[in-house]
Amino acid sequence: MAPNSRSGGRPSGGNRSGGSGARGPSGQFQRRSGGPPTAGPRPGVAVAAPVAKKVLELPDSTTVRDLALLLNVSPINVIRELMNNGVMANINQQLDYDSAAIVAEAFGVETKPRQIVVESIMDEIAVTGTAQPITEAPANTQLVARTLTLKQRLLAKEGDKLTETRPPVVTILGHVDHGKTSLLDAIRKSNVASGEAGGITQHIGAYQADHGGKKITFIDTPGHAAFTQMRARGANITDVAVLVVAADDGVMPQTREAIQHAKAAGVPIVVALNKIDRPNANPERVKGELAEVGLTPDDWGGDTMVVPVSARNRTGIDDLLEGILLTADSLDSVRANSATTAVGTVLEAELDKNKGAMATVLIQNGTLNLGDAFVAGGVYGKVRAMFDFRGHRIKQARPSMPVSILGMQDVPSAGDIFEVFADERAAKVIAEQRGSASGKGASVSQNRTMTLDEYFAKAKQGQAKRLLLIVKADNQGSLPPLVDSLNGLNVGDGEVSLQIIYQGIGQVTESEVNTAIASGAVILAFEAGVDGVARKKAEENKVDIREYNIIYKLLEDVEKALKGMLPKKMIRRVTGTAEVKQIFKISKIGAIAGSIVRTGVAARNSKASVMRAGESVFDGHVANLKRLTEDAKEVRTGLECGVQIADFTEYKGGDIIEFYVEEEEASE
Repeated sequence: MAPNSRSGGRPSGGNRSGGSGARGPSGQFQRRSGGPPTAGPRPGVAVAAPVAKKVLELPDSTTVRDLALLLNVSPINVIRELMNNGVMANINQQLDYDSAAIVAEAFGVETKPRQIVVESIMDEIAVTGTAQPITEAPANTQLVARTLTLKQRLLAKEGDKLTETRPPVVTILGHVDHGKTSLLDAIRKSNVASGEAGGITQHIGAYQADHGGKKITFIDTPGHAAFTQMRARGANITDVAVLVVAADDGVMPQTREAIQHAKAAGVPIVVALNKIDRPNANPERVKGELAEVGLTPDDWGGDTMVVPVSARNRTGIDDLLEGILLTADSLDSVRANSATTAVGTVLEAELDKNKGAMATVLIQNGTLNLGDAFVAGGVYGKVRAMFDFRGHRIKQARPSMPVSILGMQDVPSAGDIFEVFADERAAKVIAEQRGSASGKGASVSQNRTMTLDEYFAKAKQGQAKRLLLIVKADNQGSLPPLVDSLNGLNVGDGEVSLQIIYQGIGQVTESEVNTAIASGAVILAFEAGVDGVARKKAEENKVDIREYNIIYKLLEDVEKALKGMLPKKMIRRVTGTAEVKQIFKISKIGAIAGSIVRTGVAARNSKASVMRAGESVFDGHVANLKRLTEDAKEVRTGLECGVQIADFTEYKGGDIIEFYVEEEEASE
């Protein structure tokens, strides 16, 4: 819309001296009061319909030049209007939305913020009350479904579009020094273990291997107890978990934790029985230990594939790869759609002094291209360079491919969701929204641990339906009955439940605290101590460790938390009744029921039900209550009052108005 100009080129729209008009509330000029009246329309002369005012969408920021083009005015006029508002600007000056809107209003143009609609895989997807994730899992697997994983979101959102078979993503899990890195080294035919500090993997690495013309992506997760949280994250991005167990050592505490993580992620487990070349190897004994923890070998009639291997001699490797591919073929979730934009998970990230912020990302769906704009948690950027796991520069990455990328404005957090968007502007909007929601530009998906009391408090608000527990006992004799008693707690007919994500004997260690940090669980220690390092870490991360020496007290506290998670039953307490005697119709207010209070108290802050012939004809809030002509908070028995119920006007003489409040039913 072109502005009306005054002499000298000054734009209209301001109430300046010498002007003959003043801007009204709508931003248009109006004749000053005291001027001659506007003549009305002459008889028989058609009056033109009013022209709808132009509404201009403005971005969050724009330059003076661009704003002038949008307003169809000279940039000089825009600069002049800014100067009139105390802003000195040049033609390339960036203006925020508020400043640009003020200028636009001066030219008679209404504005509104430009809406950017961005579709994101992290948009909320409804979950149908079940605790089971969408992915398939063995029938005997207990799963934890606090939030949907990216893989589950993809299956829910993409559905039939995921038609291509992608390389399976395999996580290597197991106890420290059982040979995970050596096994991966044998698979990749490269020497990785020698470069590790002390021979123990210190970070997550991702690699691809070929077997029979088919690719397999391996995620090497650390085995040391200090990296339990990283290992938990690795298990949640995988299709198949390879559990490395030493044939000369057997099932160890971290082996049990790895099994729990894999089961919690709902992924099948293939056991690599390593070090079978050792003189003291005892495969049958180890198989028995595996059966005790729920992994019955297939040659014992179970459903867990146990493959004997020797990483040192590189024997059994082909059998293991074949077993992985066979297991992956049986899964419905190992599929993708490479024709869409890329999404994935950040495996690790760092700030390189020469290259800047770098991140290793596992692409889980779509294709990532050089130049794509992306968001990782609360960080956005544009892919300036991309490298495969060998360090070679590449221009494209397809599903299940791990890549290192450059081009982000900050370092994301490991575990952040990586998504590609149409342009950097859209990516920036999403990153800022996520950063604002989480209070910082970091991952918004990190779990926050809660105390048992906080579970109870959140449950009262309907925000918690599943209690996650880590259970430690002093000996093997007391652990099973304790676990059975906890699992036997049943409140609300399955409306809420508890999930024991790990159980063990001995004192609480740093490993259990790390597991609690990763999952948000509460630790229950029954006659089991807590070591100093674990206690300090628990205090730093606000992990709730509950210590008990009386079993019924432990069960009582857990049951209390579970009951707190139940939906509260509301009861209706009638506080008073009033009989309608006369109905008054008042303009701009509506119908008022002239009534007399028969019992109790009629209160303004209560709800009311209109009863007619013993049945309720309407339920609503009391909008107005008067005693004579004055507003009243309450009117007592025997007194007359005027009652107005919101959204109801059809009163009849003889109606009974029941005033009531809703309260939570008292706990037993």
